[in-house]
Amino acid sequence: MRVAIVTSDARVYYMATKVLKEYGIPFHSLRVGDRIPLDVEVVLTGEADYDRVAFPVKIIVRNENFIDDLLAKLEGRERFKRVYIAIDPGERPGLSVVADNRVIEVHHLKNPRDVSVILDLLEKYPGAKIKIGHGAKRQRILMLKALADLLGYDYPITVVNESRTTPKVGGIEVSQVQDIVAAINIGLREGREVPIGELIEAKEPTKREIEDIKRRSRELSGNITISSKLAREVALGNLTLEEAIEKQRRRSR
Repeated sequence: MRVAIVTSDARVYYMATKVLKEYGIPFHSLRVGDRIPLDVEVVLTGEADYDRVAFPVKIIVRNENFIDDLLAKLEGRERFKRVYIAIDPGERPGLSVVADNRVIEVHHLKNPRDVSVILDLLEKYPGAKIKIGHGAKRQRILMLKALADLLGYDYPITVVNESRTTPKVGGIEVSQVQDIVAAINIGLREGREVPIGELIEAKEPTKREIEDIKRRSRELSGNITISSKLAREVALGNLTLEEAIEKQRRRSR
């Protein structure tokens, strides 16, 4: 166990143990003044106890962002030089955090508007940049609009060609695993950085696109076909398919 928590502050202890368990990092729990075992390389402590802990490598736990410093110290490096939050857009987007070409964490989002996780990660990894795959146009636009409302239309996003980023898993379709792997591959690829505002200008959908969205509404709902007007709103990224189905359901009652 290369990490020890040495603190008299219950809040610091709770936060440190929670994050270490999430990352699967084993640790010693010690009181201030206890002898620190020889296998410890880094001590986590609170601001109030910092000067009372006699150890050469210490990190103050103020919030969950301490994990970045801790991982860097355990790897013998300074802070990550480049951190990317990479998104594979879709009905349930896959997301990865890639730091210096290493996967730090992955997530599966509930829907294209589920951007709270992205905001939390931007706070957790200061200086991180967002990458997004160029596919799944309507879901991508939905997500980018949600991000633009919170981050601003001038916020830079790196668009990545996601061709061949989605593998087959065991020769069958396993969407959740595929979305995560695709997000990891997007995080490792280079792309083109542009303001969000330039990425959310949707063109007028074709008749084929409208009919495809209506077909998807039947598949998703089982028996409801949304109107062409609602399908157009979905295509333009103004509604999710689920929202359009619910609107159609209410109109049919």
